[in-house]
Amino acid sequence: MSQMFCFQCQEAAKGTGCTIQGVCGKTSDVANLQDLMLYTLKGISIFARRGRELGITDSATEKFIIESMFATITNANFTPESFTARIREGLALRDEWKNKLKAADSAIPLAGHDAALWTAGTDEEMLVKAGSVGVLATMHEDIRSLRELLTYGLKGMAAYMEHAAVLGYYEPSAHAFMEKGLASVLDDTLTGEELTALVLECGKLGVAVMELLDRANTSTYGNPEITKVNIGVGNRPGILISGHDLKDMEELLKQTEGTGVDVYTHSEMLPAHYYPAFKKYSHFVGNYGNAWWKQTSEFESFNGPILMTTNCIVPPKDSYKARMYTTGNTGFPGIQHIVPGADGVKDFSAIIEQAKSCVAPTEIETGEIVGGFAHAAVMNVADKVVEGVQSGAIKQFFVMAGCDGRMKSRNYYTDFAAELPGDTVILTAGCAKYKYNKLPLGDIGGIPRVLDAGQCNDSYSLVVIALKLKEVFGLDDINDLPISYNIAWYEQKAVIVLLALLYLGVKDIHLGPTLPAFLSPNVAKVLVDNFGISGITTVKEDMEKFIAAV
Repeated sequence: MSQMFCFQCQEAAKGTGCTIQGVCGKTSDVANLQDLMLYTLKGISIFARRGRELGITDSATEKFIIESMFATITNANFTPESFTARIREGLALRDEWKNKLKAADSAIPLAGHDAALWTAGTDEEMLVKAGSVGVLATMHEDIRSLRELLTYGLKGMAAYMEHAAVLGYYEPSAHAFMEKGLASVLDDTLTGEELTALVLECGKLGVAVMELLDRANTSTYGNPEITKVNIGVGNRPGILISGHDLKDMEELLKQTEGTGVDVYTHSEMLPAHYYPAFKKYSHFVGNYGNAWWKQTSEFESFNGPILMTTNCIVPPKDSYKARMYTTGNTGFPGIQHIVPGADGVKDFSAIIEQAKSCVAPTEIETGEIVGGFAHAAVMNVADKVVEGVQSGAIKQFFVMAGCDGRMKSRNYYTDFAAELPGDTVILTAGCAKYKYNKLPLGDIGGIPRVLDAGQCNDSYSLVVIALKLKEVFGLDDINDLPISYNIAWYEQKAVIVLLALLYLGVKDIHLGPTLPAFLSPNVAKVLVDNFGISGITTVKEDMEKFIAAV
């Protein structure tokens, strides 16, 4: 078995990095091919960046870059053949760019870099090449840290951009920065200060793509509404859909209508229930289960087929492997993968037919949970929120957005939410909410104490809410609001959200359950000194710090 090195997610082995197999389940070969995929994208970006300067752009290149970046996110694609095929396609794309720009070669920075020149041999030779271009190829610890921080921010950006793109929404400046950022991590002349500036610029574009995706989703499916979501089950066969892709959600609901098959959401797809466009489907029954990492037990008890639309895959058990499907940029060896037809539409008939032969889901809980507190919904009750703050009924808001995960240390977030004083409100987005969204925390004057804005993709809503409160209360600085940030992170979409918050000037963010392994001591110190970033300690200690800070 070949060696690997990956420390892009919160579960990096021993808090430093996975070296034999990913804690996520990816093999060393897949990890190394993902490194080579990134290296290929950097090579493409050398030329695409120069082409853009000359007024030459290519939508196929933009699409390839964001989709390939998305495929390298944690828990997305575990299939080596997918990456070898993508890499070969990428090299062909790179060489097309070289031919387009042949006359301008002498003016292209980094055109002589190995990433611009190497060629693929056999799959085995590809793996050998992959071993020389990974994270550890950058010897200087701080430069490596900044390069990876930028790269993971770009991965998060790519995910948001891809979700917007399938709905027909694009942001040219984001594609331009994607190419600039990818090419820049190859540039050995860039100083730590210059890389830091690029990281903050990534945060700026992160805000832009978060707004883009919010606009894409709300323009297509309507503004999320405050909604009670059923967490029980019906008596008909069901299909469980997980991940983040609302276009896949829409298509599945259309194709299952009138078939006698119900549709349930899992994990990050829960917020689909908040969109008006999906409420017309009577067979859209509810949400089944909890966060992504519990899928090995919950997929088993669901009994019907499961469709994974984006990242969040846990290596499946044999007990449900034959009824699991992937689509988009996801993949797992031995799992059926659904691709769009010539008309661009995905045919889910095989999933539907299989569902008809399955028994109804096994009930694992009953009741309802409330969500849909995206920025438009919160603005509709803004007077109540402002009144609550002005009367003293609401003393403090806690942004507890981000990700959930398997580590027992994440129980901290359940305990923290349970211990919060009754005059506080939690603002959340992402699967971190599963740590506390079923606790009986009550409400304040009719406002639930957990306001769920939606997916991690909907984190922009939390930014809009904070900025609106800043305006309402006539404050000059967002940090003067009675808002504290206690964020859980897991993968790269959380990284771009963090960089976006830093760009907006938000300070004193607590990040846990551990600080990223890819932050070198010196880079971590810069974040601490300039932005007040800190880790978590105990619920009691952190609670005292947060309460005292307001």
